[in-house]
Amino acid sequence: MAKQKTILFVCGTGVATSTVANTKTTEEMKKRGLTFEAKQCKASEVASQADGADLIVATTFLPSTPSIPVIKGLGFLTGIGLDKIYDDIEAELRK
Repeated sequence: MAKQKTILFVCGTGVATSTVANTKTTEEMKKRGLTFEAKQCKASEVASQADGADLIVATTFLPSTPSIPVIKGLGFLTGIGLDKIYDDIEAELRK
């Protein structure tokens, strides 16, 4: 069995939008039969927090370029393009 993947949800403060993105993604991935471990942090903490994560979902600009895939999660703020974001997250989780 494949190791459970970890998603790092990132926003400006590490609290508000990352919690919304985490909650909505968890609900949607359950519908798709997928689970993951979730972590949250501020954008300024990505360099130190990305270790061990398989994917980053960021609702804000990242000050550095991580070596793992990053999905732009602006749709969690606007409601636009959420289906594509979920599809992209699912594709990464299934790799």
